[in-house]
Amino acid sequence: MKKQYLTLAMCLGAGLSASVSAQGFQVNLQGQKQQAMGSAGTALPMDAAAVFFNPGSVSFLDKNHITAGASATIGNTAFQDANTNAVFRTTSPVGTPFAAYAVYGKAESKLKFGLGAYTPFGSTVTWEDGWTGRFILTQLQLQTIFIQPTVSYKITDKIGFGAGFVIAPGNVNLQRDIPVFDGTNYARAELDGSALGYGFNAGLYFQANEKLSFGLTYRSAVKMKVTDGTATFTVPPSLDANFPDGTFTTELPLPQIISVGIGYKASDKLKLAFDFNFGDWSAYDTLAFDYATNTTSLLDTKSARMYESSFAFRLGAQYALTESFLVRAGAGYAISPIQDGYITPESTDANRLNLTAGVGYNIGQHLTLDASYTFTQLKRTDKNLESNLDGTFSTYASIPGLSISYHF
Repeated sequence: MKKQYLTLAMCLGAGLSASVSAQGFQVNLQGQKQQAMGSAGTALPMDAAAVFFNPGSVSFLDKNHITAGASATIGNTAFQDANTNAVFRTTSPVGTPFAAYAVYGKAESKLKFGLGAYTPFGSTVTWEDGWTGRFILTQLQLQTIFIQPTVSYKITDKIGFGAGFVIAPGNVNLQRDIPVFDGTNYARAELDGSALGYGFNAGLYFQANEKLSFGLTYRSAVKMKVTDGTATFTVPPSLDANFPDGTFTTELPLPQIISVGIGYKASDKLKLAFDFNFGDWSAYDTLAFDYATNTTSLLDTKSARMYESSFAFRLGAQYALTESFLVRAGAGYAISPIQDGYITPESTDANRLNLTAGVGYNIGQHLTLDASYTFTQLKRTDKNLESNLDGTFSTYASIPGLSISYHF
């Protein structure tokens, strides 16, 4: 029994990372126009979402903007156990990542100000009762909100530079069963805490000519620190001393990301965008949990993650059928940062192809409605070196989104 307790203590260091819809636990849903174009937007300023995609291009927007939108992430994962061939599924609720932006500057000014609030990382994963990995994870909720005040300056008629400070509040809730059975139910562990991190987003935009533009952005790493999180254990009374309720601390590093983009206005009706993204996940090599109270059954843990750098390629197009009605389409290919041997039920990531489409409609001179749709599916077979969970994860995600913009 003592060996089971020690195994549990190791497993409690295995959470705090999740995503259904993107690389690692990154969520690329920050603007409906851009989402419909494969999430490319580094070199093609289209609306206030440029605050996220490239602060340097904000000063090239010809109007002031207020934009708000959200997406519905409808996705689930099935796991087929390699040893028994039994299949278990997630029952995760629909996620609603959102993005809201505002940009303001006088028409004759080279200086513009922006503000963004968006959700670039997070997910909710809930596994069905009694699944084979219940001692690793039953439920995980990870949420972050990046708040980014931004300044953008048009250095010349062709070059713009912008930067924004990021404050990132978040929270995490991790639940799993404990391999202790009281005759009716398994014992349960729950970790819950709030996190806070800081970073910045900077970008350079170059308008080479009327048709061709280039963009370069750097989004810094953000360390999400959980201090005084709450650890709660539901165990038989005889084991209360082995699993004391208390507090814990941990830290999750979110990666630095470099994006290079090309924008091309092929005609008055057709616009094309291409982005290349590099994500430096190498800082996420270990996840450590420090419990305020330790016992022989509940130890501080260090769990290997060994994430690697990842890459993504994104391509999109927009075509104006009329002055008011626009159609968009795109695709993206993303390479997972998770090495073989380190796949977990919290992040069943794999290399994937994302397919996107969308429409935009201008309502009069000041209002615009934009809708997007993203679909992806992936499969990953792996045996985790720490937990020995062995099998195939099959995941799909269907993501419709909608936003409304007011420009003046």
